[in-house]
Amino acid sequence: MLVTEEGVLAVHDFNLEIKDNEFIVLVGPSGCGKSTTLRMIAGLEDITSGSLHMRGQVVNNVACGDRGVSMVFQNYALFPHMTVKNNIIYGLKAHKMEAAEINRRLEEVLEMLQLKGLEDRKPKDLSGGQRQRVALARAVVKRSDYFLLDEPLSNLDAQLRLRARKELVKIHEMYRPTMVYVTHDQIEAMTVGQRVAIMYRGNMEMLDTPSHVYNMPASIFCARFIGSPSMNIISCQYENGNLSIGDQMIRLALMWRPIADACPSGKYCVGIRPEHIVLSSRPTETSICGTVKYVEDYGNRYGVYIDVKGEKSELIAICNDSVPRPGENIFINIDFRKLHLFDAQSEKSLGYPEEIRRLNAALDFSMPDAQNKNQKAGGKYHESFGQYQCV
Repeated sequence: MLVTEEGVLAVHDFNLEIKDNEFIVLVGPSGCGKSTTLRMIAGLEDITSGSLHMRGQVVNNVACGDRGVSMVFQNYALFPHMTVKNNIIYGLKAHKMEAAEINRRLEEVLEMLQLKGLEDRKPKDLSGGQRQRVALARAVVKRSDYFLLDEPLSNLDAQLRLRARKELVKIHEMYRPTMVYVTHDQIEAMTVGQRVAIMYRGNMEMLDTPSHVYNMPASIFCARFIGSPSMNIISCQYENGNLSIGDQMIRLALMWRPIADACPSGKYCVGIRPEHIVLSSRPTETSICGTVKYVEDYGNRYGVYIDVKGEKSELIAICNDSVPRPGENIFINIDFRKLHLFDAQSEKSLGYPEEIRRLNAALDFSMPDAQNKNQKAGGKYHESFGQYQCV
């Protein structure tokens, strides 16, 4: 699909198949084309090249109101002169639905989204969280096949966002619509989506489960965009099984060597997430030396910034205890199961050894077998943050 806005290619070379009843998230920085893509699906933007298929039919020229979609906007778009009740049922009355069915759906959605007692209030008399729930209720009550959400939680505080995420998952579980959710917030993307599509400069950089997006990023951009603090990316040299980082050399694990040997450009970057670095006062066969520059206190953990000998860029490591002091020499131990290799020229991932792929597949909660195990064990609600799972 491609859209031209005043001569600018907003979305291009974009191919995406969304499965029926799937909850998929489009995430990326501002201006990457994610909201434009959502508006094309809704029929609010014209597609200038390519085609959009819904229910097995091309819908490029089908009007927005005839596509069977419900949309929730960032600003909620509530009618200020209408009550909560009339905002919610407006679309149902416009379609001349029977009064009994309207009331049944209204009662159901008021109960589900905790809006009981607010039916006669106007939007100006509601809090931000209440307005957001009214916007969700108005979309849910239509029972559309497609549910589109454009950064609906961005105006809420942290506690309300957590509650709203749970409500979205509950809505999807109850009604099973195909949900497409747009956000720039990586936490939202990782916690609500069954699959995550990372967009950058109008292209889709990666499409996979939250766990795979975190553990096996397809490019340096994806690696840095997902995760906080961002993944450490360091230029390196590779030759005859040896990995040179700055002035230091370590022997690359055997499982990685065929992948490194196949690098098209022969130029490398190594990636390792801050939480996967283990610091030690003693060297090992897979460690490099550095000097602690400064330490940040995050409350429940520490960010340790390290200058690596012979390397211009600094590394950051996450520590929970035994925090080194600034100026102290330290050894950075590299776990090859947590390593990432990129082609420095294309900035694309070189891939992953089969051993790591199997390990990540076993840890991927979004896989059907893992979901079934959680349900049998009594799991009620699940969030994937990439580096850990919360049930």
